[in-house]
Amino acid sequence: MPISYLLILPALSIISGCSGCSKSGRRNVVHKNKITTNNKESVRTEKKTTVKMEKISGVYQIPVEVDGVKMSFIFDTGASIISISETEANFLYKQGKLTEEDIVGKSNFIDANGDISEGTIIVLKTVKIGDRILTNIQASVVHNLNAPLLIGQSALEQFGKISIDYQRGEITFE
Repeated sequence: MPISYLLILPALSIISGCSGCSKSGRRNVVHKNKITTNNKESVRTEKKTTVKMEKISGVYQIPVEVDGVKMSFIFDTGASIISISETEANFLYKQGKLTEEDIVGKSNFIDANGDISEGTIIVLKTVKIGDRILTNIQASVVHNLNAPLLIGQSALEQFGKISIDYQRGEITFE
């Protein structure tokens, strides 16, 4: 096992807040991000991007690509930051998509129960939603192998306006 792998595991195991709630935390870490576009996977009209959402177990999920890896994230406007489990963080690390340089530090999070937890903040190089690519987006790593993936405000606020059409099962990002 490479030494760098041994160094990152303890850092990734220090975690953040909620493992499935809609209030996955407040944080005090901020990072500027930028949006670029370049793919044909979604409908695009002027500055709009529409993606299909799927209702699974009462929550809406959307397809998201993190550093080139396709995943399904819960669309969670109550989450302050993108949240991934330790399982996804370790997978991204093993694939060379997450490095020690991507670990920003620690922050405190408040979960749905009101409990405060210390979390590890990382930077995802790219987060792709539809045909939009967000770069250098902060996320938290949850110390729970089965924690759901939450797409939170650290990504959603980059769009400005988001519309949800429950009848059509679509989310439009502007």
